[in-house]
Amino acid sequence: MTTLPGILDIRAAAERLSGLIVETPLIESPELNRRHGGRILFKPETLQRTGSFKIRGAYNKLSTLSEEERGRGVVAFSSGNHAQGVAASAAMFGVKAVIAMPADAPAMKIGNVRRMGAEVVTFDR
Repeated sequence: MTTLPGILDIRAAAERLSGLIVETPLIESPELNRRHGGRILFKPETLQRTGSFKIRGAYNKLSTLSEEERGRGVVAFSSGNHAQGVAASAAMFGVKAVIAMPADAPAMKIGNVRRMGAEVVTFDR
């Protein structure tokens, strides 16, 4: 049975990510606030080094693997954002990464994953 992360797990993850990720600000639009009668805040995770929040989970997972586990490399499946997060994180740890991506995934994302050093294996959906 899987247990949900608790506050200590969240704090440990934040510590592992400290200095590695962009601490994205909360931003708001006065016009949207006015239109909707409340305060609407946005967290622009597109400012992260891979363009999404997915690097947070990928890096955290790799950081909790033992040296022996990392030595075996990692495998992931994604059509884009998670693939980039895993590839970037694997590169930071010097870990071999193989990412299965649909052949029709955005060419830019496939290229990004390859440029980050991961092997891409495409497949037909």
